[in-house]
Amino acid sequence: MSMSVGSPSAGADPEPMMEMNMTPLIDVMLVLIIMMIITIPKANHSVNLNMPVGTPPPPTKEPVVITIDVDFDGTILWDNAVIPDRGTLEAKLTDVAAQADQPEVHLRPNKLVSYKVVAGVMASAQRLGVTKIGLVGNEQFQ
Repeated sequence: MSMSVGSPSAGADPEPMMEMNMTPLIDVMLVLIIMMIITIPKANHSVNLNMPVGTPPPPTKEPVVITIDVDFDGTILWDNAVIPDRGTLEAKLTDVAAQADQPEVHLRPNKLVSYKVVAGVMASAQRLGVTKIGLVGNEQFQ
């Protein structure tokens, strides 16, 4: 006497297995993870810096600061004096760039001025060799 389990007819083919065997996939994944862990270089959390020894001498003099204001209509002011044209601005920037100890140039654009005018002043300063230039008053744009 035989017992039929699961299928209504004794001569029918068994149903195919509907689940995928995950064991080989997990084995391959573990091997790949182990290979990745072995090949990753050791993390180096230190940065080598050449720091100066001792205390630096105090600055001998206050730095000279030149302020360039760009008004809302594109008017350029050099230490509160109006610059009539781009040639005059570039002549003054050339004088600043020629100095051995360049003064700091603070560029202070108005909130409403066109970007093109400010970018032109910065491009002129960079092209002429002014190295100490910075934007002042950025808090008005936040």
